[in-house]
Amino acid sequence: MKLLIVFALALVAVSAEELYQREIVVPVLEGDERITNGQTATVGQFPYQVGLFLKLSALSSAWYGGSIIGNQWVLTAAHCTDGVQSVTVYLGATVRTSAEVTYTVDKSNIIIHSGWNSNNLRNDISLIKIPSVAYSSRIQAARLPAISSSYSTYAGDYAIASGWGRISDSASVVTNNLQWARMQVITNSVCAATYGTSIVVSSNICVSTDGGVSTCNGDSGGPLVLESNKIQIGLTSFGAAAGCAKGYPAAFTRLTSYLDWIRINTGISY
Repeated sequence: MKLLIVFALALVAVSAEELYQREIVVPVLEGDERITNGQTATVGQFPYQVGLFLKLSALSSAWYGGSIIGNQWVLTAAHCTDGVQSVTVYLGATVRTSAEVTYTVDKSNIIIHSGWNSNNLRNDISLIKIPSVAYSSRIQAARLPAISSSYSTYAGDYAIASGWGRISDSASVVTNNLQWARMQVITNSVCAATYGTSIVVSSNICVSTDGGVSTCNGDSGGPLVLESNKIQIGLTSFGAAAGCAKGYPAAFTRLTSYLDWIRINTGISY
């Protein structure tokens, strides 16, 4: 029996409305919450990490992740930005809302992949254009894969995910302190044994979550980088509705599938 897929909180059935329900952000949190069973980041450890405060309406908002890939461009997931009114981008933060630089832009500055499909989860990727930011020790662009790397599956490699997502399946809010987790990339066929071949396709990349080490709600859109060379190979897309720390694979958007799309929209290429 295939597992349900979750982007946000407390889902009990697969439907577009439930899959993309967003969690309400609590402005001030207490405790040392984190990516499930991960570690706390030090200042400047992940200078490419971006926090996104998304305004959905006058009464609702959400928090997700992203990465800066150029001094005017942030990369994140389509399911994070779909339907938002505006987004405040936090750059150079380790404590969630204590950023070195923040910018607020409206939805006209968001580019969602034209093939984004909430029914089959295809093309879960989007871009946010921001005013030009100066790089510093806490703000640096993530390195994207070279076009020549497009053939690589990365299966067996270790990768690092980071974000301010929930500490556990019982937590109801995101965390204050940036967290990270080391996980091993698995083959898509292994991942599809959980989610099905209609969900896990060539433009996804998955990791094992042994020991309950995983991304969780609020980490969506955030980066997955190779441990060996810090090249970003994915962005957080989905996991199992059964829970973040249950040991089921975590799935990401595979960036080597979108290098041309990124180049066409931003001019950034490697």
